Amino acid sequence: MAGDDNMINAASLAYAEQYPREDAVLAEARQRASVVGVVPIGAGGAATLAFLAAAVGAKAVVEIGTGTGVSGLWILRAAPDAVLTSVDLEAEHQRHAREVFGLAGVPSQRFRLIAGAALDVMSRLADGNYDLAFLDGDKVEYGEYLDEAIRLVRPGGLICFDNALWHDRVADPAQRDPETTAVRDLIQRVRDDETLRAIVLPVGDGLLAIQKLG
Repeated sequence: MAGDDNMINAASLAYAEQYPREDAVLAEARQRASVVGVVPIGAGGAATLAFLAAAVGAKAVVEIGTGTGVSGLWILRAAPDAVLTSVDLEAEHQRHAREVFGLAGVPSQRFRLIAGAALDVMSRLADGNYDLAFLDGDKVEYGEYLDEAIRLVRPGGLICFDNALWHDRVADPAQRDPETTAVRDLIQRVRDDETLRAIVLPVGDGLLAIQKLG
């Protein structure tokens, strides 16, 4: 079929995923993630996120899921005027992120790390104050994250969710576990919302990128 000519094979996807370059500090962040049992966004997804942060000229970014600082460092480097507010349940993970940012020479005034439950913290943040929201926390809460992110992001701002393909489970209708269902429902909801513009990008484990319209 003619449509098959536009399909990307596994080798090409792997090539694209390996294209972004990560330095020794990012390698250190990924090593720390492995030690503490965190799975950070892949290089392809992180580079895409950074590209979007730079394109929108992000000055204020909110992140759910600090981990050991992989995604945060990509964002902070791509958007040199940005201040990152990053939330994670695990203060120990954030200790690693703080050290990683220090190794990268990121001034402490450019990031605020808050240990706490995502929805609790998000509810206390200011409306329309952020250019970009990156969400990589509890998949079952993704729908509630979207509610908060729409409130937090300015018109024209971006909302990005990691794991939009969720280990190839989202595309398989037979997969009905709570995490897969929550991600699938999020994607359907966003597609049906005329106040949002969105795309699912096949980078890493999938990145759902959304623009808030008006």
